[in-house]
Amino acid sequence: MSPTAARLPDALSLLNPFTLLEYLVNLWYIAVQQLIIALFKPPVPPSPDFPKKPYGHIAIIGAGMTGISSAAHCIGHNFDVTIFEQKPKEKGLGGIWRNVNRTSGLQLNSILYRFHPGVLWQRGFPERDEILGQIEKIWHEYNLDARTKFDTRITSITRASKDKFEGQKDAERSRWIVNGDESTVYDAIIVTIGTCGPPMYPNANSSDSEEKHSNQDKKPIIIHSSNLDNLEEGMVRKMGRVIVVGSGASGVEGVEWVMDHIYGTKKDYSNPPPEVMMLARSDKWIIPRNFVIDTLIACQPFGREMPLSFIWEGFLKRIHYRGVEDLVPSDHGLFTGTPVVNDTFLGHVRAGRCKYVRGETLGFSDDGKGVLFRDRDSEEGQRVIEADLIVLATGFKKPKIDFFDDEASVFPKDYDRPNLYLQNFSTEDWSVLTTNSAYVNAIGTVHIGIYTRILLTLLMDPAARPSPKDMKLWVDVVRYIKSGAQGGALGFFTYAELTIWLLTFHLFRPDRLRWIFFIMQGWGTYGPRA
Repeated sequence: MSPTAARLPDALSLLNPFTLLEYLVNLWYIAVQQLIIALFKPPVPPSPDFPKKPYGHIAIIGAGMTGISSAAHCIGHNFDVTIFEQKPKEKGLGGIWRNVNRTSGLQLNSILYRFHPGVLWQRGFPERDEILGQIEKIWHEYNLDARTKFDTRITSITRASKDKFEGQKDAERSRWIVNGDESTVYDAIIVTIGTCGPPMYPNANSSDSEEKHSNQDKKPIIIHSSNLDNLEEGMVRKMGRVIVVGSGASGVEGVEWVMDHIYGTKKDYSNPPPEVMMLARSDKWIIPRNFVIDTLIACQPFGREMPLSFIWEGFLKRIHYRGVEDLVPSDHGLFTGTPVVNDTFLGHVRAGRCKYVRGETLGFSDDGKGVLFRDRDSEEGQRVIEADLIVLATGFKKPKIDFFDDEASVFPKDYDRPNLYLQNFSTEDWSVLTTNSAYVNAIGTVHIGIYTRILLTLLMDPAARPSPKDMKLWVDVVRYIKSGAQGGALGFFTYAELTIWLLTFHLFRPDRLRWIFFIMQGWGTYGPRA
């Protein structure tokens, strides 16, 4: 759905009811986005040196989608920022989206997944290049290029001595020094390193350096799912068998990539194709790419399996899983982990174009021609499955937050990720925010702008600040309410549950109510614009 699609088409084509309906949907899609931009986009800086009199200076760790959005919100509300990114610009700006295939896209409809109010998506489920384009647009628009330090690895974050601020206003709160540079003291830290680091490989014998993109000696090409674009065009169509190891979002996306490169964009299934197999250690819930259904599922307010959860699970089984009901997970419910959002994978399995095999991949065969695999519920032991292409859809390593010099004073035992205040703030120090870096599983997404504005509010209003005791109590109460939840109380949430957290943040502390429109909508507190 492009913005230009909403322009008036040829008058005669509007006589076709389907063309007219598509035009009206595109028009609605653009109108909704423009309304969001008009109502909620923070003001763009009037000059490169804005803000001239900032309310504070914040260090942001990571130049991915969350880091750029957080920085833009800070600048829009008169706070200065410095963004630290360990990679060079061409590999670091955009974070994980710089390290995936061009067909990788959002898991949620773009109306729901707006990482910043100023983005203008061209279609409902944007792919990598469009996502990177919007990240760079926000980065330039809010003058963040001059505030970003690339090739800068964070090795140390230390609290500044309070003695230096004795006698000053608000001297007792924490201030921070990054990488030992005492020339700049930061009022808060926003850690936006995400949850996807380097590609994860199934065993110690596989590494990025051993990944093979050629097919010498009749041995298979072994490649991580995030690097599929490195394969030569047309290569997959000539193969006999393709194996995708992993059944999560990366695996489903990997199968989708393989199918697109076997059959092409015309979806011609007439020619004999390579055999495609997914080796699944566990079954994952798959939900359709449907704005209404995804929104309704995310409205479950308790963030765990409930007595009526079977209604949604039954609906998906009968509608989305029709013909492949045996793929429905039998050992866990829908509201226990992040579902895969996809419309085509189940269709490939249903039509026999992809064979879904349950079991455990044990490693590579001794002759290097395939993988060692043990079928689930089989008494025959392991077998070798040979292939021409082995796609390792094994996900990514979780980045470590190991740069705080006194880590125990920031993330004490039992209150580390994801067991944080509002799932993102350190329970020991509210000036440390870990937006999207404590995420484990969810149906929905963390609202980057709201969390950033909570931090800004706490910097501006000492009376609104929670004590470490109160923040730990919040975590303990959520643990009690969600006791027995699979994966832990804060290991999974829905968008509705997140909304409840944010509303109770205000309602349980009436002194914060005066900030509610700033925090929830981003209205006000722009600072002097001259």
